Amino acid sequence: MLTPVLLGALSVLLAGPLPWALSRWTALRRTPAAAMLLWQSTALAAVLAALGAGLSLATDRLWQPPVAVGDVAVAALAGAVTVVVTARLLLSGHRTGTDLRRMRRRHRERVDLVARVDDGVSVLEHDLPVAYCVPGMSGSRIVVSRSTLTRLAPAELRAVLEHERSHLRARHDLVLEAFAVLHRAFPRWVASGAARHEVEVLVEVLADRAAVRSGDRRALVSALVALAGASAPEGALGSTGSSIAARVEVLRDTGRHRAQAAAVLVLAGAILALPTLLVVLPWLGSLRHASL
Repeated sequence: MLTPVLLGALSVLLAGPLPWALSRWTALRRTPAAAMLLWQSTALAAVLAALGAGLSLATDRLWQPPVAVGDVAVAALAGAVTVVVTARLLLSGHRTGTDLRRMRRRHRERVDLVARVDDGVSVLEHDLPVAYCVPGMSGSRIVVSRSTLTRLAPAELRAVLEHERSHLRARHDLVLEAFAVLHRAFPRWVASGAARHEVEVLVEVLADRAAVRSGDRRALVSALVALAGASAPEGALGSTGSSIAARVEVLRDTGRHRAQAAAVLVLAGAILALPTLLVVLPWLGSLRHASL
């Protein structure tokens, strides 16, 4: 009976207090790759713990003879909750994926109608500076405005375009989509909003890191400042947004922070392993006991 209680408590911790605390640990942005793994491990572990709590409670009640009517009722209720959680995740995944792909397909079609293509980049005749990418399985688009081309120096423009290309190469849209699914499935019950916002910042930081590896750090910083205030359409990934101040702060930090990265990776592995061990090991023990 201890396993369902532990998993239930763990799912609550991983769904609420821990994401809230991680979202305020801004130093994590200095090691964005490790931080991203930590956020993904936390989200996955929360789902595993929630599902495992219901399944382990059901099997605990049914595998330990004698089985009373109350045990069957508790097992049925636990199984029903597990089914509901799974169904909400699957439905949210379907709706979120369908909506995003439809939105991006329509936006790509509109861009193709009005933009001119210059060296693989779609250029809009627009007075406001914009720079963003629209992911797609059948063809992605990198979109900038004429104002962006005239406002940015060549080095700044190269840095911005590399930022967008890194988004497309790393498929950051799929990472954001996974957290959007969680937020849509459980908008009020868990701290999915904080997780989603911080992951949005991290994918931009990761794209910034990729851009400065092949370009000029100062050029990217000045480009972000020049494009401040611009926003990308819904469903797109833009170089600018509300996280510019945080990203500039990270860009100015040139330290390696290897110790922090290693510690965060260990923490991510421990968080992901904990619900797995709490579910798998007791179930194996129960199976062995039941077979005797």
